[in-house]
Amino acid sequence: MKNTILYCLAAGSLALSFFFERAPDASATARATAAPVVAEASMLPALTMDEPTLVAPAGDGDPIAKPTAAELAASRDSLAYHYYAQTLGLHLAFNENKDLLRTVTDWIGAPYSYGSNSRRGTDCSGFVTRVFREVYGINLIHSSRAMFSTTKRVAKSEMETGDLVFFRRGKGPIYHVGIYLKDGKFAHSATNGGVMVSSLNQPYYHRNFYAAGRVRAAKAADEALVAAAAVAAAPTEE
Repeated sequence: MKNTILYCLAAGSLALSFFFERAPDASATARATAAPVVAEASMLPALTMDEPTLVAPAGDGDPIAKPTAAELAASRDSLAYHYYAQTLGLHLAFNENKDLLRTVTDWIGAPYSYGSNSRRGTDCSGFVTRVFREVYGINLIHSSRAMFSTTKRVAKSEMETGDLVFFRRGKGPIYHVGIYLKDGKFAHSATNGGVMVSSLNQPYYHRNFYAAGRVRAAKAADEALVAAAAVAAAPTEE
């Protein structure tokens, strides 16, 4: 009888120790698992504006690279050149002076007004003086004849974007000036429509075209701009 009671007490003690066994500390478990997460996060590379960032795609597949700052700038330039090409009716090489193209585009549609040089109204030489001041910081005399006398002569076949084109009737004095763009087209302020883009191949302008002139300071600025763009576009060594 005595042995039976002892066996029962031993069995009860064993059962109680099973049910009241202490569960592991939850905070300790969290601390144990947190360390590897922090260590893994610290191994991620630092991201900069000049390095592509991987963005998870909407569906399955490899992450998509986020454009860099240089790629975004190139994209904006490309969109701008396409806009100027369409607006001005030109085939651009994307290395022309973008400020010149933008300024001419902004002036398109300004009405003609003799002796003036504002967007509310301008004559041909007034338009040229304003564009050169805004783009190059160069002050030209508000006179097509004075501009002709202070520019370097350029053959018609060698004209470049930003050169000036001059017109006269027969052997008369120079009476009109415009800014050569490209593809035989030039921007000017005409008495019959204000600031517009016309073609040197149009019979009237073909007949009255006299000469082309180059403003040396503007040409030097364009060459420096092209050189800087070439350096920026050149690949860098790792």
